[in-house]
Amino acid sequence: MSKKELSQIKIVLVEPAGPLNVGSVARIMKNMGLSHLVLVNPQCDPLGDEARKMAVHAAEILEAATIVQTLPEALEGCQRAIATTSLDRSLPTNLEDPRHSLPWLVGYQAALIFGREDRGLTNVELNYAQRFVRIPSDDAYPSLNLAQAVAICCYELSQVQSMECSEAEAKGQESLPTSDSEAPLDILEAYYQQLEALLLEIGYLYPHTASSRMEKFRRLFNRAYPSTQEVGMLRGIIRQMNWALSQHHLDDN
Repeated sequence: MSKKELSQIKIVLVEPAGPLNVGSVARIMKNMGLSHLVLVNPQCDPLGDEARKMAVHAAEILEAATIVQTLPEALEGCQRAIATTSLDRSLPTNLEDPRHSLPWLVGYQAALIFGREDRGLTNVELNYAQRFVRIPSDDAYPSLNLAQAVAICCYELSQVQSMECSEAEAKGQESLPTSDSEAPLDILEAYYQQLEALLLEIGYLYPHTASSRMEKFRRLFNRAYPSTQEVGMLRGIIRQMNWALSQHHLDDN
Protein backbone atom coordinates (compact mmCIF):
# COMPACT_ATOMS: atom_id res chain seq x y z
CA MET A 1 0.00 0.00 0.00
CA SER A 2 1.40 3.37 -0.97
CA LYS A 3 1.18 6.71 0.79
CA LYS A 4 -0.77 7.89 -2.24
CA GLU A 5 -3.54 5.43 -1.44
CA LEU A 6 -3.77 6.64 2.14
CA SER A 7 -3.72 10.27 1.00
CA GLN A 8 -7.01 9.61 -0.82
CA ILE A 9 -8.75 8.98 2.50
CA LYS A 10 -10.25 11.94 4.33
CA ILE A 11 -10.42 11.94 8.10
CA VAL A 12 -13.64 13.87 8.76
CA LEU A 13 -14.39 15.35 12.20
CA VAL A 14 -17.96 16.62 12.66
CA GLU A 15 -18.18 19.67 14.93
CA PRO A 16 -15.11 18.91 17.06
CA ALA A 17 -15.21 20.99 20.27
CA GLY A 18 -11.79 20.30 21.75
CA PRO A 19 -8.70 21.92 20.21
CA LEU A 20 -6.52 19.40 22.06
CA ASN A 21 -8.39 16.61 20.29
CA VAL A 22 -8.01 18.25 16.89
CA GLY A 23 -4.28 18.70 17.43
CA SER A 24 -3.93 15.11 18.61
CA VAL A 25 -5.79 13.88 15.52
CA ALA A 26 -3.38 15.79 13.26
CA ARG A 27 -0.43 14.20 15.05
CA ILE A 28 -1.72 10.63 14.76
CA MET A 29 -2.58 11.20 11.11
CA LYS A 30 1.01 12.16 10.38
CA ASN A 31 2.25 9.22 12.47
CA MET A 32 0.24 6.83 10.33
CA GLY A 33 0.76 8.39 6.91
CA LEU A 34 -2.58 10.15 6.42
CA SER A 35 -2.75 13.81 5.47
CA HIS A 36 -6.26 14.98 4.51
CA LEU A 37 -8.14 16.35 7.53
CA VAL A 38 -11.65 17.78 7.06
CA LEU A 39 -13.42 19.70 9.83
CA VAL A 40 -17.19 20.12 9.66
CA ASN A 41 -18.33 23.28 11.44
CA PRO A 42 -15.58 23.11 14.10
CA GLN A 43 -16.57 24.43 17.53
CA CYS A 44 -12.99 25.38 18.41
CA ASP A 45 -9.99 27.09 16.85
CA PRO A 46 -8.12 24.37 14.93
CA LEU A 47 -5.14 26.67 14.43
CA GLY A 48 -4.92 27.96 17.99
CA ASP A 49 -2.10 27.39 20.46
CA GLU A 50 -3.74 24.38 22.13
CA ALA A 51 -4.25 22.53 18.86
CA ARG A 52 -0.73 23.32 17.66
CA LYS A 53 0.72 22.18 21.00
CA MET A 54 -0.83 18.73 20.62
CA ALA A 55 -0.03 18.47 16.92
CA VAL A 56 3.71 18.97 17.66
CA HIS A 57 5.36 18.32 14.25
CA ALA A 58 2.07 17.88 12.38
CA ALA A 59 1.08 21.55 12.27
CA GLU A 60 1.03 21.43 8.46
CA ILE A 61 -1.94 19.02 8.62
CA LEU A 62 -3.86 21.55 10.72
CA GLU A 63 -2.92 24.37 8.36
CA ALA A 64 -3.97 22.37 5.29
CA ALA A 65 -7.23 21.12 6.84
CA THR A 66 -10.39 21.70 4.84
CA ILE A 67 -13.14 23.47 6.80
CA VAL A 68 -16.74 23.08 5.64
CA GLN A 69 -20.15 23.76 7.15
CA THR A 70 -21.96 20.48 6.40
CA LEU A 71 -21.15 16.80 6.15
CA PRO A 72 -22.29 16.52 2.50
CA GLU A 73 -19.71 19.20 1.65
CA ALA A 74 -17.03 17.15 3.40
CA LEU A 75 -17.90 14.11 1.30
CA GLU A 76 -17.77 15.83 -2.08
CA GLY A 77 -15.73 13.74 -4.50
CA CYS A 78 -15.76 10.66 -2.23
CA GLN A 79 -16.84 7.30 -3.60
CA ARG A 80 -16.89 5.48 -0.28
CA ALA A 81 -17.58 6.54 3.30
CA ILE A 82 -17.53 4.76 6.65
CA ALA A 83 -18.95 6.35 9.79
CA THR A 84 -17.89 5.51 13.33
CA THR A 85 -20.37 5.13 16.17
CA SER A 86 -20.35 3.71 19.68
CA LEU A 87 -24.12 3.17 19.78
CA ASP A 88 -26.33 0.62 18.08
CA ARG A 89 -29.10 3.21 17.38
CA SER A 90 -31.20 0.34 15.98
CA LEU A 91 -29.37 0.60 12.68
CA PRO A 92 -30.51 -2.08 10.20
CA THR A 93 -26.91 -2.32 8.98
CA ASN A 94 -24.39 -4.23 11.05
CA LEU A 95 -21.76 -2.37 13.03
CA GLU A 96 -18.42 -3.74 11.89
CA ASP A 97 -14.97 -4.14 13.40
CA PRO A 98 -12.58 -1.47 12.01
CA ARG A 99 -9.97 -4.11 11.22
CA HIS A 100 -12.34 -5.90 8.90
CA SER A 101 -14.05 -2.95 7.23
CA LEU A 102 -11.46 -0.16 6.88
CA PRO A 103 -9.49 -1.91 4.09
CA TRP A 104 -12.60 -1.28 1.97
CA LEU A 105 -11.64 2.42 1.84
CA VAL A 106 -8.10 1.94 0.57
CA GLY A 107 -7.55 2.73 -3.10
CA TYR A 108 -10.64 4.93 -3.37
CA GLN A 109 -11.52 8.56 -2.86
CA ALA A 110 -12.98 7.89 0.57
CA ALA A 111 -13.89 9.30 3.95
CA LEU A 112 -13.77 8.04 7.52
CA ILE A 113 -16.25 10.05 9.59
CA PHE A 114 -16.07 10.75 13.33
CA GLY A 115 -18.79 12.45 15.38
CA ARG A 116 -18.87 14.97 18.19
CA GLU A 117 -17.06 14.27 21.43
CA ASP A 118 -20.23 14.35 23.54
CA ARG A 119 -22.87 12.72 21.32
CA GLY A 120 -21.30 11.36 18.17
CA LEU A 121 -23.16 11.47 14.86
CA THR A 122 -26.89 11.95 14.45
CA ASN A 123 -29.02 9.38 12.61
CA VAL A 124 -29.34 11.84 9.72
CA GLU A 125 -25.55 12.17 9.49
CA LEU A 126 -25.12 8.39 9.61
CA ASN A 127 -27.29 8.21 6.47
CA TYR A 128 -24.47 9.75 4.46
CA ALA A 129 -22.20 6.75 5.10
CA GLN A 130 -22.38 3.36 3.41
CA ARG A 131 -20.93 1.30 6.25
CA PHE A 132 -20.56 1.73 10.01
CA VAL A 133 -17.83 0.70 12.44
CA ARG A 134 -17.72 0.42 16.19
CA ILE A 135 -14.42 -0.02 17.99
CA PRO A 136 -14.74 -3.01 20.33
CA SER A 137 -14.52 -1.89 23.96
CA ASP A 138 -15.72 -2.92 27.39
CA ASP A 139 -19.47 -2.67 27.92
CA ALA A 140 -18.91 -0.89 31.22
CA TYR A 141 -17.49 2.15 29.38
CA PRO A 142 -17.74 1.76 25.59
CA SER A 143 -17.27 5.42 24.61
CA LEU A 144 -13.75 6.36 23.51
CA ASN A 145 -12.15 9.79 23.42
CA LEU A 146 -12.30 11.26 19.91
CA ALA A 147 -8.54 11.37 19.40
CA GLN A 148 -8.18 7.82 20.71
CA ALA A 149 -10.82 6.55 18.32
CA VAL A 150 -9.11 8.27 15.38
CA ALA A 151 -5.76 6.83 16.47
CA ILE A 152 -7.07 3.27 16.49
CA CYS A 153 -8.67 3.63 13.07
CA CYS A 154 -5.65 5.36 11.52
CA TYR A 155 -3.43 2.58 12.85
CA GLU A 156 -5.66 -0.05 11.26
CA LEU A 157 -5.57 1.82 7.95
CA SER A 158 -1.78 2.01 8.11
CA GLN A 159 -1.58 -1.75 8.58
CA VAL A 160 -3.57 -2.62 5.49
CA GLN A 161 -1.39 -4.59 3.09
CA SER A 162 -2.01 -5.31 -0.58
CA MET A 163 -2.37 -9.01 0.19
CA GLU A 164 -5.02 -8.30 2.81
CA CYS A 165 -6.98 -6.16 0.36
CA SER A 166 -6.84 -8.96 -2.24
CA GLU A 167 -8.08 -11.48 0.32
CA ALA A 168 -10.96 -9.20 1.27
CA GLU A 169 -11.97 -8.88 -2.38
CA ALA A 170 -11.72 -12.64 -2.87
CA LYS A 171 -14.11 -13.20 0.04
CA GLY A 172 -17.00 -11.22 -1.34
CA GLN A 173 -16.09 -8.18 -3.40
CA GLU A 174 -15.22 -9.83 -6.73
CA SER A 175 -18.07 -8.08 -8.53
CA LEU A 176 -17.36 -4.57 -7.26
CA PRO A 177 -16.56 -1.99 -9.94
CA THR A 178 -13.23 -0.30 -10.19
CA SER A 179 -12.57 2.84 -8.20
CA ASP A 180 -12.89 4.93 -11.36
CA SER A 181 -16.44 3.75 -12.07
CA GLU A 182 -18.12 4.13 -8.68
CA ALA A 183 -20.28 7.23 -8.53
CA PRO A 184 -19.11 9.91 -6.07
CA LEU A 185 -21.33 10.26 -3.02
CA ASP A 186 -22.36 13.81 -3.89
CA ILE A 187 -23.76 12.60 -7.22
CA LEU A 188 -25.66 9.86 -5.40
CA GLU A 189 -26.95 12.41 -2.90
CA ALA A 190 -28.32 14.57 -5.70
CA TYR A 191 -30.11 11.50 -7.06
CA TYR A 192 -31.61 10.75 -3.63
CA GLN A 193 -32.95 14.30 -3.41
CA GLN A 194 -34.52 14.02 -6.89
CA LEU A 195 -35.98 10.61 -6.08
CA GLU A 196 -37.49 11.77 -2.79
CA ALA A 197 -39.11 14.81 -4.43
CA LEU A 198 -40.63 12.63 -7.16
CA LEU A 199 -41.92 9.98 -4.74
CA LEU A 200 -43.50 12.68 -2.60
CA GLU A 201 -45.19 14.19 -5.64
CA ILE A 202 -46.73 10.90 -6.79
CA GLY A 203 -47.81 9.97 -3.27
CA TYR A 204 -45.53 6.98 -2.74
CA LEU A 205 -43.91 8.83 0.14
CA TYR A 206 -45.57 10.95 2.80
CA PRO A 207 -43.72 13.79 4.52
CA HIS A 208 -43.89 12.19 7.97
CA THR A 209 -42.42 8.86 6.77
CA ALA A 210 -40.16 10.06 3.93
CA SER A 211 -36.96 9.98 5.97
CA SER A 212 -37.31 6.36 7.10
CA ARG A 213 -38.39 5.17 3.65
CA MET A 214 -35.48 6.95 1.97
CA GLU A 215 -33.06 5.22 4.35
CA LYS A 216 -34.12 1.94 2.74
CA PHE A 217 -33.39 3.28 -0.74
CA ARG A 218 -29.97 4.45 0.48
CA ARG A 219 -29.16 1.00 1.84
CA LEU A 220 -30.20 -0.56 -1.45
CA PHE A 221 -27.86 1.65 -3.48
CA ASN A 222 -25.07 1.27 -0.90
CA ARG A 223 -25.06 -2.44 -1.74
CA ALA A 224 -25.16 -1.85 -5.49
CA TYR A 225 -22.14 0.50 -5.96
CA PRO A 226 -23.68 2.19 -9.03
CA SER A 227 -21.36 3.87 -11.49
CA THR A 228 -21.53 7.53 -12.47
CA GLN A 229 -23.11 6.53 -15.78
CA GLU A 230 -25.71 4.37 -14.04
CA VAL A 231 -26.69 7.16 -11.66
CA GLY A 232 -26.90 9.49 -14.66
CA MET A 233 -29.29 7.03 -16.28
CA LEU A 234 -31.46 6.89 -13.14
CA ARG A 235 -31.53 10.68 -12.90
CA GLY A 236 -32.51 10.82 -16.57
CA ILE A 237 -35.49 8.56 -15.85
CA ILE A 238 -36.61 10.88 -13.07
CA ARG A 239 -36.30 13.92 -15.34
CA GLN A 240 -38.42 12.18 -17.97
CA MET A 241 -41.01 11.19 -15.35
CA ASN A 242 -41.16 14.78 -14.11
CA TRP A 243 -41.71 15.95 -17.70
CA ALA A 244 -44.48 13.39 -18.19
CA LEU A 245 -46.15 14.50 -14.95
CA SER A 246 -46.02 18.12 -16.05
CA GLN A 247 -47.65 17.18 -19.39
CA HIS A 248 -50.34 15.25 -17.54
CA HIS A 249 -51.08 18.29 -15.37
CA LEU A 250 -51.33 20.45 -18.49
CA ASP A 251 -53.79 18.01 -20.08
CA ASP A 252 -55.92 18.04 -16.93
CA ASN A 253 -56.13 21.82 -17.13
